[in-house]
Amino acid sequence: MTHDLVRASKFLSLVLRHAPERIGLTLDCAGWADMAELVERARAAGMPLTREAVLEIVATSDKQRFAVDASGLRIRANQGHSIDIDLGLSPLEPPEVLFHGTARRNLPLIRAGGLRPGRRRHVHLSADRDTAMKVGLRHGKAVVLEVRSGRLWASGERFYRAANGVWLTPAVPPEFIAFPRHQRRRAPCAPPS
Repeated sequence: MTHDLVRASKFLSLVLRHAPERIGLTLDCAGWADMAELVERARAAGMPLTREAVLEIVATSDKQRFAVDASGLRIRANQGHSIDIDLGLSPLEPPEVLFHGTARRNLPLIRAGGLRPGRRRHVHLSADRDTAMKVGLRHGKAVVLEVRSGRLWASGERFYRAANGVWLTPAVPPEFIAFPRHQRRRAPCAPPS
């Protein structure tokens, strides 16, 4: 993706996931925006988008962050929203283990309270370790956590799979997380006798 398309993709993430009001864009309850309105309002806000550029971003994004509906007239983000929308996803039983990439500096908070969505509506999980590592690297020195998703599902927690394959769940308590061996707390040594 060219520098201009990367910039436009970040702009789309902002307005389709978090702040459509910044450009006066209206999303429906499922997060869909009219493509023509998006392009028009983006241009008025100083982002020179075209329909062709938007379609290229959708088609070439390795993370498949966006979807265009069957009519080709509407667009939405596949996941990652901080605004209240309903993606219309049905609960789906996850694989036994999913992965979460994060920065190593976050481990103390995760150990204490588990994985929380922060400003987003869901915790994002990956089906493979490599993808999780790439996500973690965006946040600093990366670590990959194994989530015992099968056990969490059995306990009653809901999971969803977004159109781009990202697994979503409201939260992951620490007891359902396997921390990397080299990051586990060591038991205190017994005093010498």
